Formats: sequence, C-alpha cells, structure tokens
Amino acid sequence: MSSLNEEQEPLPQEQPQRKDISRRQFLAYTLGGATAFMGAGAILPMIRFAVDPILHKKGEGDFIKVAETSKITDVPQEFTFELPQQDGWYASTAMLTAWIRKDESGEIYALSPVCKHLGCTVGWNNDKAFPDEYHCPCHGARYTKLGKNLAVAPKPLDQYTTKIDGGWVYLGDIVPNTEAKKEA
Repeated sequence: MSSLNEEQEPLPQEQPQRKDISRRQFLAYTLGGATAFMGAGAILPMIRFAVDPILHKKGEGDFIKVAETSKITDVPQEFTFELPQQDGWYASTAMLTAWIRKDESGEIYALSPVCKHLGCTVGWNNDKAFPDEYHCPCHGARYTKLGKNLAVAPKPLDQYTTKIDGGWVYLGDIVPNTEAKKEA
C-alpha cells in the first residue's frame, strides 16, 4: 500500500536546450542585416529629400527695401538691389534689377527686366525706332509700359510683388504680370 507520507518521485524536469545556429544561418542573418542597413542608408536620404519641402512652412516671402516712394515717377526707372541667398552652406548675394513706376492712379508696381523670349535683359526706351517701350537687344522683343508683349516674346514681363511701408518700396517674389491685362 502506498502511504501518503511516502516521498513521491519528482517529475523529471526538462532543461531548456540551447538551439545551435548553423554557420549558414549565421551568415544569412549577418548578410541580411548588413544589406538592410546599407539599403536604409541609401533610401533614407531620398525619403528626406522628398518629404523636406512638406516640412518647411511657406511664409509670405521676404521683402527687400529697394527705393523711396518719393523717387518713383510715371516713367519706368531701373533700380538695382541686393538679395541675400543661402545655397546649402554657401551664402551669397545676388544683384537684381527692377523697373519701377507709378500708374495713373498712383499705384506703384515693379517689372522684372528678364525678357520672356530667351531671358535677356530688357531696357526702357533704348530703341529709337520704338519710343516709350521696353526693348530686348538680343532678338528685338518689345513690351509696353505695363509689360505687355508686343513682338517676339510669347508672354508679358513678370512683375514683383510690392509693398509700401514707411515711405519705402519693398519688393518680394516675382509673379506673372497682372498689369498687362489692363491694357486693351
């Protein structure tokens, strides 16, 4: 008979066995991990490049002080101004030009001097055959006082966004010309 006090045999406990990894598996894991690491190193900059413009907040743009409003007349005048730029780690200053004038109502606007034909620089009243017009010396493109294209060029001159503050004219981004549409 069995007695309750008898010692019972303990159940055999299995010790956890260590799984050995073969050399082939070790090389497969190592090479797979190294390939994934190098692939991530190549892909992450591309993802950052694609996503970066979305992360930057677009402001209203910077305005540059160009001229005093008292110096602006109804005849287009050429004003040169400096625009600080940051290209990566390289800081530079670009010299830009604008043709600024007042219209009949006294509103000030500025035109870009870059010809819409091939990108040459236009001048005001510099062709005696066509007075009171912008003229491009490269291929003969002509524009009215408001920048409307008359010959050769496919589009009117672009204009700068303008802001008047404290008796000064500030210029911002270059946008398509809205003044040329006012001409008949």
